[in-house]
Amino acid sequence: MLIVALILYCFSWADPIKPIPQQIRYDLKKALIGKELFFDPILSRDRNISCATCHDPEQGGTVHLRFSPKVSENLKANVPTVFNAVFNFRQFWNGRAKDLYEQAAIPILNPDEMGLTKEEVERRINKSDKYKKMFKEVYGVDYITFNHVIDAIVEFEKALITPNSRFDRYLRGEIDLTESEKEGYALFKKLGCITCHNGINIGGNSFQKFGVVNPYKWEPYFPDRYKITGREEDKNVYKVPSLRNVAITYPYFHDGSASTLEEAVKKMAYHQLGITLTDEEVTKIVDFLKSLTGEMPAILRK
Repeated sequence: MLIVALILYCFSWADPIKPIPQQIRYDLKKALIGKELFFDPILSRDRNISCATCHDPEQGGTVHLRFSPKVSENLKANVPTVFNAVFNFRQFWNGRAKDLYEQAAIPILNPDEMGLTKEEVERRINKSDKYKKMFKEVYGVDYITFNHVIDAIVEFEKALITPNSRFDRYLRGEIDLTESEKEGYALFKKLGCITCHNGINIGGNSFQKFGVVNPYKWEPYFPDRYKITGREEDKNVYKVPSLRNVAITYPYFHDGSASTLEEAVKKMAYHQLGITLTDEEVTKIVDFLKSLTGEMPAILRK
């Protein structure tokens, strides 16, 4: 799979990375309700966490901890960023949600996360004069269903894009990168990182095994594709994460085992490519990766 993708890339004239659109279509009125819900602990069993607890905009749409302390010990996984999730082909590390609608619902209903039922969500939201008024004005309904709640959250999540990174502006011909950034991007392509990290989200568009060349220890409690398929070959297979804003979404990997970008680059080179990078190569690749940090989503200022 990797070899085929690399051959296809080598014969492509187009740049394998595409800029994030500066705007995306979404319903602003619905998104503003979704924003309210995203930050509201009303959607958790004990009313002590919200979606934003684990997907904090100030922490790159994730949380700077190996695992979130706000969910059950049964749920061990580094929190993926919600920024630019609209561009992912599947959601969660193992792709168990096919789109944002499934993704938004799963944590609310999961007893190890927010722990509510659909009925309890509807009971709580319909007791709120604030939400009754908001949904009536935008959705035109007197009774708010669970699907209305999810629809509003999804509209907000669609808007969580981070355009205009230095690299996006470089691709559009607006600015030049530093020599180190350009050399880092050249290495990124030459070494084969681009094989899995490409497209608008620089990842998020395929499943790959962690430990292609040099094996990575498999742990049964991490959410890999094996949890979905039960096939041995799917152990340690995960959705390739986006590299958008990667400089601010530490720690790294499904298990949060790499605390710095430098460590993550070295580990990926060893396990995926079978090579040991020099310190100079690591510095250049990291400089390139830092150029992928975009603007905060505009919806957060509304």
